[in-house]
Parts: sequence; C-alpha cells; structure tokens
Amino acid sequence: MQARLDVRNITRAFGGRQVVSDVSLTVHPGQVTCLLGPSGCGKSTTLRIIAGVERPDAGEIRIDGRVIAGSGAWVPPEGRGTGLMFQDFALFPHLSVFDNVAFGLAGTRTEKRLRVRELLEKVGLVRYEASFPHELSGGEQQRVALARALAPRPRIMLMDEPFSGLDNRLRDGIRDETLSILKDESTAVLMVTHEPEEAMRMADEIALMRRGRIVQHGAPYNVYNAPIDREAAAFFSDINVIRGEVQGLLTETPFGKFMAPGQPDGAEVEIVIRPQHIRIDFDRGGQGPSPTPEHGVWARGVVERARFIGKESLVEFRMEFARAHLSATVPGVFLPKPGTPLWIAIRRDRCFVFPFVPQKDWRRRED
Repeated sequence: MQARLDVRNITRAFGGRQVVSDVSLTVHPGQVTCLLGPSGCGKSTTLRIIAGVERPDAGEIRIDGRVIAGSGAWVPPEGRGTGLMFQDFALFPHLSVFDNVAFGLAGTRTEKRLRVRELLEKVGLVRYEASFPHELSGGEQQRVALARALAPRPRIMLMDEPFSGLDNRLRDGIRDETLSILKDESTAVLMVTHEPEEAMRMADEIALMRRGRIVQHGAPYNVYNAPIDREAAAFFSDINVIRGEVQGLLTETPFGKFMAPGQPDGAEVEIVIRPQHIRIDFDRGGQGPSPTPEHGVWARGVVERARFIGKESLVEFRMEFARAHLSATVPGVFLPKPGTPLWIAIRRDRCFVFPFVPQKDWRRRED
C-alpha cells in the first residue's frame, strides 16, 4: 500500500542550530502515528514543515506519491489536503458551531449543510449547531474543532497537542471519540504529544524524538518493551538502575549474573528495571526465597517509604549493597512500615542492559 504521507530526510535549522535533523517517517490511510518527545525536541517544527508553514532546508515530503516539498517543488498549505488541529482549538468566536464547521467548505449550500450535519452527528453536537463557542465546554469546543478540520475530507490530519487544554476527567473520553471518528474517515493522522500515555493510547506507531532526530520508531508495545537506550526507557516510566562491570560477557549483581552482549571486559553497564517488575517477599529471619529462572537471586532491602497512589502502592527501598535505592509498585494497598526488612527480586525478562553513561553526561543530554 502506498503511504499517504512520506517524509524523507527533512532537516531544518534556525540561527545555525539544527532543530530537525534527517527525519523520515511514513503514515498510511487510517493509521495514527505519534511524534513523541520532550518539549523542544523538534516535534512541532516537523509538523509545521509537513503542513507547509515552514520550509525544510533539505529533504522531501510526498502526499499520495506527489512531491509537495523538496526536489524543487513547493505546494502551499492550502494545496496539500491536510487538516490541522491545535491545542487552542482556534474557533471563530463570532460564528456559530454550524458556521465554524462549514467555514472553508466548497460546494453547494445543500452539500455543505449535509456534510456539517453528518459531522455534528458524529461528534454528538447537532443540538448545539446554533450555539457559539463561548457557550460550550472545553470538550465540546474540541469536538467542534475536530469536525471543522474533518469537514473538507483532508487526506492527512496533523494534530499538535490537541488534548492538552482539556482536564484529565474529560481527556480520555474525548481522545477515544476522536480516534474512532478519524478511523471511520480513513484519515492518515500524525499527532504531536509529549505524553507517553497519550501516545500509547492513540497510536498505531510511535516515533520517539530527541534533539531533532527520531531515535526509535515502531508499534507502542515494541517501543515500550524494547527501548533503544536508558533515556528511552526512562521517558515512558520511572526506572531503577543497577550498575555492574562486565567480565566474560556477564555482569555480576546482587540479583545474579546478567548477559551483556557486545560489551568488552571491564566495561560498566546499567541494568534498567521498571518498578512494576520488581517482586517483594517478606523477611522471615532466615535466607531469602530460592532463586528461580524468572526472578534469579533475591537481595535484601529495607523499606524507606511506602505510599498508596490509587490502584497501587509505591514502596521505596534502601538496598544492602552499594547504598543503592530501588522502588517497586505493588497492586492494591501494601504499606510496610519504614525500617521493615524485605526480600526483593527482579523480572529478568523485563530488564534492559545498556552501556553505562555517566550521570552528569546523561542529564546534560536532556538539555
């Protein structure tokens, strides 16, 4: 199947600083791709280049196989067949809901009315067609903005943090409704977000950006469960990090030995584990539980703090080895008192082993 949107090696610099560097991606009809990354990583600039608001310094953009930017071609925004949605909704305050959705539609009056009514029915706002934006809630305004963007049947929908203006109570429902409507319209969607949970919920594919580049691209399950490095793992969730030294392709830790393929003897590595993949058992005054293939060796820790955070509890430990600290999440209510000794094991199949990056350098790379 031919890609609806095909971006090839686009680059953009401002004042000598490269903001977008060699970005390539494809989006097919009916597919949702999220550009995910921290603020300032180049997501929105990439979206503006695709929309035609910015010109790339290099690279090429195709829509349905037609070059619309690069290789000597330039198609202005209005000729690209793209819809735009932003976080501020950008509704016309002096126009009714009906006229906002109809704005920019071509065709006869009857054709316009039928298309507007069709979309207002999809977003559940037919009864508000005569209302003005200030009379609507934030969620209703967002749905009007979606209907207006979809009205001319764009081949591609470009969305820049469209749900960030909504409160948490409304956000999940509005996102799900929006996704359903976009899928029904077979629109190719490229959405910018800095929220991993939103990308996981919405996307068929995630393109993780960092400092102007796409560093990892794939299905949400793969990007989450096979992060390319420590930064990628930490962007999606809290992490625990255990350092070790490689000898004979193995790293010795208090939790047993871990494979460190490709690392030379003497190299330092970091073993990264998420809090939900730590298992806890009580200290019964003797040795810890027996090692298992799944969890390996158990190590002893002492509770520093435990908090209930909704559906789960967060327990923080001080480990007996190397003054390390680890945190674990436990379903339900589990609130051991500070100072309680416990045994801890980690899911070996959920660990990631990466080359060690000095902490000060790793933090500097976030800037």
